[in-house]
Amino acid sequence: MNDPAWYSVLPPVIAIVLAIWSKQVIPSLAAGIWMAHTLLNQFNPLAGLAESLDGTIDVFTDPGDARVLVFTLLIGPLIGTIEHSGGVRGFVHHLETRRWVHNGFRAQILAWATGLVIFVESSITLLVAGSVSRPLFDRYRVSREKLAYLIDATSAPVCVMIPLNAWGAFIISLVASTGVENPLQTFIAAVPLNLYAITAILLAGVVIWKKFDIGPMKKAEARTRRGDVLWPGAVPLVDVSAEQEVDDGKDIPSAWLMALPILAMVVMMPVSLYITGDGNIIQGSGSVSVLWSVCCAIAVAWIMTLIKGDSSVADLMQVFMKGAGDLLPIAIILLLALALGDVAVELGTGVYVASLVSGNIPPVLLAPLVFLVSAFIAFSVGSSWGTFAIMIPIAVPVAATLGLPVELLLAAAISGAIFGDHASPISDTTVLASMASATDHIDHVRTQLPYALIAAAIAAVGFLIVGLVG
Repeated sequence: MNDPAWYSVLPPVIAIVLAIWSKQVIPSLAAGIWMAHTLLNQFNPLAGLAESLDGTIDVFTDPGDARVLVFTLLIGPLIGTIEHSGGVRGFVHHLETRRWVHNGFRAQILAWATGLVIFVESSITLLVAGSVSRPLFDRYRVSREKLAYLIDATSAPVCVMIPLNAWGAFIISLVASTGVENPLQTFIAAVPLNLYAITAILLAGVVIWKKFDIGPMKKAEARTRRGDVLWPGAVPLVDVSAEQEVDDGKDIPSAWLMALPILAMVVMMPVSLYITGDGNIIQGSGSVSVLWSVCCAIAVAWIMTLIKGDSSVADLMQVFMKGAGDLLPIAIILLLALALGDVAVELGTGVYVASLVSGNIPPVLLAPLVFLVSAFIAFSVGSSWGTFAIMIPIAVPVAATLGLPVELLLAAAISGAIFGDHASPISDTTVLASMASATDHIDHVRTQLPYALIAAAIAAVGFLIVGLVG
């Protein structure tokens, strides 16, 4: 199709509508791919189905896409190996025994800072920050709802701004699929414009510093100070009563079992970028670098675990396969997202949307509009990754066609997805934050929402201002 027609927007629209209706991202993306190939094959649904399969398989013909898919699957084994070795437990014990945490204020700082430091993956960020901080919050009578908010505000918002984890690799791949010449550089340029993520992190710090307790959070804090950990009738997602039992009979694993593999991954990333960029980090290959980095981290984790002596290679292979299986849904989302992005380029979806909005929507309003649309989708679907898959292949070509800063609309799409995911009661990160804090899930959603809305309002105004001055 040389001239994009109105129906070129149908595939992403169908994906959006189905995702909101069904709350299932994978079949929704698959339906969008099928519709796109049906349109490319003169509205023949059977030919479209065959082409959909071929188009999805063709994703693997791009070395960069294939590397990121493998990287996504390898993150699971890395996390699984660290947990299996006892590294998480050792790291938690190491932080719990730091003597400087002696009041509620410092316990909150610990939760906030842990979320900033452990950025390898949002799930492990939430689990570690929650496990470390929850006993301290209970001891110093700070509400578990506050803990859930703090770790939720510093998990995905932090992870989404790091290029060397699964989040960054996923976004960079989506940007690359739109034809951007240097997707890594574009991603890095979008980081300071990721206004919701930055605002959410800073606002959480202000909440700690100024004791900025509002609405339901203020009531939860007052209840906890009276000695009631939960509201009457509240149902925490996990039972943590067994945590009171002290296990003196077992040695505490070394914190280095977790810290060293993560440190190896962090250090290997710029080294890999330097090598692949022939001495220029910015010109390095992001897909190669993240793959090398996670492989290095897994190798370090395996060596340390084997030296520890209580696991065999066979044990570690079982952990490896289970970890890869745990990340399979994310890898499938990524695969389908890349396939949808590729076929959207063939259809000219971004070009058509750009031509549609160029004469009807002032360019200054595009970034706030992209932010709000992404937020609505993510809130309805409960998935920031699914929203990235839908919105980035639209927002980036629109910016390129209209001559607008690509990094601005990319940041708006990412920010909106993070806000919607942060506020959604069906988001996996929101549920995991409730679980890691051992609080009632609905209580977490209610207490967090006012802060998420404040950060979103600031971000929306910020995107408008950036559009005006930029």
